[in-house]
Amino acid sequence: MVFSMIWTSTLETLYMVFFSTFFSLLIGFPIGILLTITKEGNILEKPKLNKVLDFVINTLRSFPFIILMILLFPLSRIIVGTTIGSTAAIVPLSISAAPFVARMIEGALNEVDKGLIEASSSMGANNWTIIFKVMIPETMPHILHGITVTIVSLIGFSAMAGTIGAGGLGDLAIRFGYQRFKTDIMIYAVIVIIIVVQILQSLGDYLVYRSKKNR
Repeated sequence: MVFSMIWTSTLETLYMVFFSTFFSLLIGFPIGILLTITKEGNILEKPKLNKVLDFVINTLRSFPFIILMILLFPLSRIIVGTTIGSTAAIVPLSISAAPFVARMIEGALNEVDKGLIEASSSMGANNWTIIFKVMIPETMPHILHGITVTIVSLIGFSAMAGTIGAGGLGDLAIRFGYQRFKTDIMIYAVIVIIIVVQILQSLGDYLVYRSKKNR
């Protein structure tokens, strides 16, 4: 019985983390690119747009996750038809992680040598080529590291989401472990979370290592 509950909750957590990672990258990656290339002195200099994006990202990052999740209940209901469950939690998880992804991408791309960008431009490369053939490949290890950190953070967020009915290991630990005084279930849930984090972190570190080696 306990094993079945933990297995189901683990699958719910992985489901939430997988799709929220996907959607946060889908949202945050292009914003991070825009934040970088629209800066003053960069290849698509647009200071006003950069300031707007900067303000929006900073505003979203300032919200504690639990508050943001409650504020996004109406949006979750519009998109998935409910505010409870693992699928509903993907909406606030994605939106909360997207600004972090954007800053991570911005930080990585800012590390690219300006001389390399200028050399590519002088050889006739357009902005699209510079971004996807020069900047992103050049900073891929940093990007992979950032994605790994994002995934680990989302596991923690998914556990917090369990406090308001999102399901997963966090919900199991709180609803069945803490509230029903079943300490063993809470301990099992925490152990599984630690194991999942360790596995994903090790996988991310390996991909970063391989990316550095293949550069």
